[in-house]
This record gives sequence, structure tokens and C-alpha cells, in this order.
Amino acid sequence: MPRNGLRLLLSALALSSTMIAAPTQAQEAKQRWEQLCQIRKDKLDLILPEAMRENGIDMWLVASREGHDDPNAAMLGGGYVGDIGYYIFTDRGGGRIERAALGIGGAAFDQCPLYDIKGAPSGLRAFVEARAPKRIGINVATEIGTADGLSHSLHEHLRNTLGPELAARLVSAEKLVSDVRSRHTATEIAAFARAGEYARTITERALSNEVIRPGHTTTGDVAWWMMERLYENGLGNSFGIPSIYVLGPGERGPVSGDHVIQPGDLITMDWGVNYLLAYTDMKRMAYVLKPGENGPPAGVQRAFDKALEIRRMITESVRPGVTAGEALAAAKQRVAATPGLAMGRYDDPSSDMKVSDVVIGSHAVGDWGHGSGPSMADFNPLRMTYTLRPGNFLSIELFLYTPVPEWGPRKIKIPLEDNGMVTARGLEWLAPPASRVLLVK
Repeated sequence: MPRNGLRLLLSALALSSTMIAAPTQAQEAKQRWEQLCQIRKDKLDLILPEAMRENGIDMWLVASREGHDDPNAAMLGGGYVGDIGYYIFTDRGGGRIERAALGIGGAAFDQCPLYDIKGAPSGLRAFVEARAPKRIGINVATEIGTADGLSHSLHEHLRNTLGPELAARLVSAEKLVSDVRSRHTATEIAAFARAGEYARTITERALSNEVIRPGHTTTGDVAWWMMERLYENGLGNSFGIPSIYVLGPGERGPVSGDHVIQPGDLITMDWGVNYLLAYTDMKRMAYVLKPGENGPPAGVQRAFDKALEIRRMITESVRPGVTAGEALAAAKQRVAATPGLAMGRYDDPSSDMKVSDVVIGSHAVGDWGHGSGPSMADFNPLRMTYTLRPGNFLSIELFLYTPVPEWGPRKIKIPLEDNGMVTARGLEWLAPPASRVLLVK
């Protein structure tokens, strides 16, 4: 065959391959879009009515501005806002909440039909007056960022538009937003479980010889390899670049930086994956074997096993019907009653080498890396007052500071974190949790 003919044939084959591959890629995009649309429908059909009625809010008014979306806009359908747009939910009785979108549109928004009424934002006051709500929830909050999306200027614009009589009925929707975001339907649970599988699979590949070549690979190399896998799979993340650093025996070095991983290093990773509206938060540990070793030092293994026991104390304290703070108090009580353990402070262990210090920070997760719902963590005081319910997601997170004799007179940190869901039975994992120290040869 002439050279030019061969060239044309190869070009045609390449084009054919592209054309064949394209429908598969489009199919994945469409499948994700359809799943996202169903998640939104289920959230508004099944979760929103009970949350509004429990919180005594008969109208929830969410305002967005072009370039400044409310944190809940993606959950509520997204869409294009030309200047100001409103998602408005009114409890008019019956089993369904009336849904209106004023000033919001676009092809993607229209292809997932969620709203009963569409109109111009200029009709806001007349719309609200016609429904005469007693309590209008708006997204201003004292603690939860996802419930605090209303900017100062948009708040003022809203009050002026509604007029003094209706503006006097505005109340914070902080608890409502927390309830809507932290109670999950089956479609959301499926998406979160898939995000968890992406997270642990990428992590466990990263902390292996597939990626790490001891003496050459840096913690930054590992982090960017993980970021590349997110890019390939069309995923986002919860906290930016993964946090990868050395726990011992030497210096920690910069997080996800130029520290070269060496034989004998115990390394940890902390990150989260975003798939659709689901966000994970998890940790894994790996030990880099020295020549002749086939496992971590005995002291490291004992420390890891002790951390697993503490994790069990936490999960056994989780049950529906109690506040997150009560569940945390029960877990702390079990830790304090265990010989050799004591509650401690994050990254500030006691000097008593006969005592292992424990820190618990089992926060809400799922709708964000640090989620909006009930939280078993002292750094979320308001969310500790919220009651645990079936369908809430929790990131079971703990840190153990304990001596490892092989590494001298100091305590090392053993972090554990995995994601589960509150059920009638307690806490159930949504992806297999960390059960071993990963090994790198």
C-alpha cells in the first residue's frame, strides 16, 4: 500500500475509534446527570416536607445571585441566574411542598423538571403575599456555613422587596438546612457509597508500589497521582490536594511536598472524594518495609490494633434517637474507663508514657467533607445538639497518641477515619473501613 494510503487508513481508524468511544463517554455523563436529577427529586419529594414541618417553617426562600450561588443551589437544581433568582418552597398542606423558581432557567435546569411554577424575580412580593406564610426561612446562620449563603446586600434587597410586614416574618433556616442536607434518600446513599469506593480504591492504590518507589517518590508525587485519578474519573474532592505526611519514625516533613518516602516510614493520607452531591472524608496508613521485614514493627501494629478497639467504642455509642453530643459523651466515657487510655487534646499528647491519649472528632459528612448534620465533635457545638436519625452520615474519626517502643521515648499519632450511616441498628459502614496498615515494599 502506498505511504499516503497507509496514512489515510490509520487516520480513518483513529477517527473510527474516537467515534466508537464517544457514545460510551456520553453515556456516563448522561447516567450521572440522570442520577443527579433523581437525587434532587427524591430530596424535594421525600425529605423537604418533613424537615419544613418539623422546623415550623411554611416557606423556605433561597436567594442566589449570578456569580454568588447559595451553597444549596446545586442540591435544588442549579440553573442559570441572570441577576437575582429565588428557589421558593411553600407548605400549602397535603403531602407535597409547592416549588417555585423565579429568575432561574437554562437548558440543564429545564431538563430536570423539579418546579411547579416558574416566573420572573420581579414577581417575588406578589408571590409571597398570595401565600401569606407565617414564618419564612432564609439562609442566615450562626455556625453552619451551608445554611449561611445569603449575602448582606442580598439580604437587604430581599427585605426591601418584601416590605416591612413580610420582612418581619423572616427567620433563620439553619436547622432546616441541616435537616434537609443530612437526611438521605436511597439514591443519595448509593451515590455516597460510590464516592467511598472511589476514595478507598484510589487511596489504596496510591499507598502501594504501584505509585511509591522508596527512596525516590515524594509525598507530593503521591498526592498529585491521586489528583490525576480524580481528573480521569470526572470527580471532585472535599479538601483540595490530599494530605500525605510521615507519622514516624523521623521528621514529618512538609505535607504533600518534597519529602522523599524512605524504608521504615509510617505514612498517612487524609482526603475526600466528591461524586455528584456526595463528599467523603477518610484516612489510610501505610508502612514502608525495610529489607527483610514483612510487616510493620510490633509496636506500630499494637498501636493500630488499639485504635481499632477505640473505633469500636465510638461506633457502639452511635444510635438513633440521642443527640450527637450524648453519643460523643458515651464514647468518651468508655475510653476514660479503659485502663491505659485517657481523653486528650489534638496534637498535644500528655507526657505520661503510661497513658495513651485519645481524641474523637466524628463529624457529619456526606453533603460536605465536614457536613451539615448531627456531629459527634467538640468543634461543632451546635451540631452536637442535633438528634441522630437513621440516614445521617457520620465520619468516624479518631486520633490515638501512644508510645511505640521501637521509636524511642515519644508518642506517635495513629489516625483512623471512615464513613458510615446511622441506622436503626446503630452505625453501619458505607464502604469497607481501614482494617490494616497497608504495606509498601
